Amino acid sequence: MNALAREHSVTDLCATLEVSRSGYYAWAGRKPGTRDQTNLQLAGEIEVLFQASRESYGSPRMTAALRQSGHGCNHKRVERLMRQQGLRGRLRRRYRVVTTDSRHDQPIAPNRLAEAPPCTAPDQVWLTDITYVPTDEGWLYLAGVLDRYSRRPVGWAMGESLATTLPLAAIEMALEQRRPGKGLLHHSDRGVQYASQNYRDRLSASGVETSMSRKGNCYDNATMESFWSTLKHELVYRRQFQTRTQARQSIFEWIEVFYNRRRLHSSLGFKSPVDFENQLN
Repeated sequence: MNALAREHSVTDLCATLEVSRSGYYAWAGRKPGTRDQTNLQLAGEIEVLFQASRESYGSPRMTAALRQSGHGCNHKRVERLMRQQGLRGRLRRRYRVVTTDSRHDQPIAPNRLAEAPPCTAPDQVWLTDITYVPTDEGWLYLAGVLDRYSRRPVGWAMGESLATTLPLAAIEMALEQRRPGKGLLHHSDRGVQYASQNYRDRLSASGVETSMSRKGNCYDNATMESFWSTLKHELVYRRQFQTRTQARQSIFEWIEVFYNRRRLHSSLGFKSPVDFENQLN
């Protein structure tokens, strides 16, 4: 009504809306109530946390983040305030590139992951896969190694080729950084890269047991697929990378600075992967 009052008299507006002038002036001079003040404060905190999450948190993670910051609030209230501010988490965008070539004569490992017990500590099961990122220069391929227990990426490599050297570089990084004990289970799809002699020899030399998904069944590696989905919806689909170098830098920073150390993970009790692992110490 304040905006309309700049163009029309208060008397005319009150007559049109069938309210008294005294009622209007009482409403205009009223201070916000306690709940309104709390909502304003909460909305400001939501905006700060939303930006800190790189505009990726929806209402469930936002509710958890607010509670960790000392704000007692329920999910429906947070959802309403985010909607009023026009704050939305993931963006939807899809395209598909084939990265798995299972038409080869290399050995195929059985799906040992299906019968593996739940993980109770890091470095018991590693999940691996390859995905792709579009740039103006062409595709950038990304091989990853994910710890199933903590959902923490422990190794990755990026390059212009899908050759075995790509996932081999990722597993080398994981083995060097984590130095797992004997008995680690390595799960992948049936792609020729993971079935190659060089790759199998590297795993064997480290005492790593191999497992592969069933043919054409992406659900066998659902946790890894979920990580790729998070990466793409929260980073890749929000930007247009001009160069592969630009994409490399952004992906490295997103994984190492944001995802591993700051992003709250619902399956980890709304802890980051690093915090989830640190609670064991």
